[in-house]
Amino acid sequence: MKVVGAGLGRTGTASLKSALEHLLGGTCHHMFEVDSAEQARGWHAAAEGNPPDWHQFLADYTALVDWPGASFWPELSEAFPDALVLLSQRPLDEWWESVNATIFRGWKGSPDDGDDGTLARRDMWQSIIKNRFLADTSDRKSSIEAAAAHNQAVIDTIPADRLLIYTPGDGWEPICEALGLPVPDIDYPHFNSRQDFLARFADGE
Repeated sequence: MKVVGAGLGRTGTASLKSALEHLLGGTCHHMFEVDSAEQARGWHAAAEGNPPDWHQFLADYTALVDWPGASFWPELSEAFPDALVLLSQRPLDEWWESVNATIFRGWKGSPDDGDDGTLARRDMWQSIIKNRFLADTSDRKSSIEAAAAHNQAVIDTIPADRLLIYTPGDGWEPICEALGLPVPDIDYPHFNSRQDFLARFADGE
């Protein structure tokens, strides 16, 4: 594990996933990778206080960003002490508008019935958001305060020489400098806009 992403969802994490996969040549974990009941149950158990062996659980990944992994940045930064900790963030008013229209809306709308994987992912998300972020994400003020506290905890805990604070739009250079890698001769990726996210839910993903 070369990068532990501590940034909350809707801070450019899908684009970061693509960028890190290009730079590191491996798979970057993201909520997109929670595509099986087994994975979802592993994260769910961690949220309930029964974490897996992180090295075994994440053996197939060279980096991690986004929820659910970002909720476990203290454990993961300790389990992978040589990894860069990447805190992606954006102005919190903007973050709230985005997350409330996408992630929070989507998971609130998850059906009570569905296949095993769908139910497992719903249960995972509800446990993670309650136990590792905020019980009631419908309140704008409390959600913004929780996000600010999350970001500040990362900044206060991770040594500066191990931490990269990254804002969408910063491009390749800060990441490449932090990892000691050359800047690619291609445009930085841009994925998972609000419209893309809502279209996936409309299609039943």
